[in-house]
Amino acid sequence: MIIGVVKEIKDRENRVALTPEGAALLIQQGHTVRIESGAGTGAGFSDSDYRAAGAGLTGTAGAWDVDLVLKVKEPLASEFQHLRQNLLFTYLHLAGVPVDLTRALLRARTTAIAYETVAGEEHRFPLLAPMSAIAGNMAVIIGSYYLAATNSGKGVQPGHILGARHGKVMVLGDGVVGQHAAIAADSLGANVFLFGRSRKKFQALADVRPHEILFVESGKDTIREHIRNADLVIGAVLIPGGRAPHLVTEDMVRQMQPGSVLVDVSIDQGGCMETSRPTSHSDPVFIKHGVIHYCVSNMPGAYPRTATRALTHATLPYVMKLARQGLQALRGDAGFSQGVNTHNGFITNQQAAEALGLQSQYREFSGI
Repeated sequence: MIIGVVKEIKDRENRVALTPEGAALLIQQGHTVRIESGAGTGAGFSDSDYRAAGAGLTGTAGAWDVDLVLKVKEPLASEFQHLRQNLLFTYLHLAGVPVDLTRALLRARTTAIAYETVAGEEHRFPLLAPMSAIAGNMAVIIGSYYLAATNSGKGVQPGHILGARHGKVMVLGDGVVGQHAAIAADSLGANVFLFGRSRKKFQALADVRPHEILFVESGKDTIREHIRNADLVIGAVLIPGGRAPHLVTEDMVRQMQPGSVLVDVSIDQGGCMETSRPTSHSDPVFIKHGVIHYCVSNMPGAYPRTATRALTHATLPYVMKLARQGLQALRGDAGFSQGVNTHNGFITNQQAAEALGLQSQYREFSGI
């Protein structure tokens, strides 16, 4: 199979979908790998690194004109012209981006496989997990940064100060993002409140790592009660394939203290805070009702070398299976086939179809 690796063009997105080591493994199995020139530079992988691995360098068109396209983020409008009836493997988050992308994929009859909806065991999402972990860690770092008075924050530092805990951190969601954010905030020494639905999951976290995190049953009343005096609120809600629900209403934001910080990690799925809107690494925050909002939709792109290695480690087994078997790899693997979001001119993810109002163009993926 001919595999193309595209250079990312999203604002300050320096990740790349495949390391040179990953390319070498694919080439050893008899596949051809084309790398768009400069695709790995931002993550610390030069063109010469890929050449040494046996990959060929190409321009933008050559990286798309292949059997299987590997990317990190969803295609942007300027890339729609390159879409075709082949395999595309990337983060898509269709429910959280303008419907134009989905329509472009349908027109091109692309079989688009979303990393974030590939399912593993026990309803987990193995290709989303590494980036979720990075984003969860990062949410606490970023939130603490913007709480500084010099950054228009309220001047509270979350952390241990001579043995006493300072700062109140709310984490909404107890999945991978939420758990990593809560652990990071607890490690700093903040007062951490993890909002979730499952005490069993919380207990499992405590069994793995002792902490002083407090569990709160998530609901409108409990969120409203705690958010009034919260310093940092981290949104970490996931509806696989669907749009995130608004757990924090605009009225709740109005009740927050000026200079508090909201970090909406769910923004790539539409955001779990009513006042959120997507921002970029170049222009990461805005202030509404006196509250600082950080809503960058590609947060792990800030740490591209770590993120690229973690992403390739997770995706490479799936890439190798696709390269070896093509669509047959999807037909024989129920969890992998859940990653298919568009195929043959139809949208194949029901949650995304409903979020985008495209129910009439939905068809369950059968692999045919």
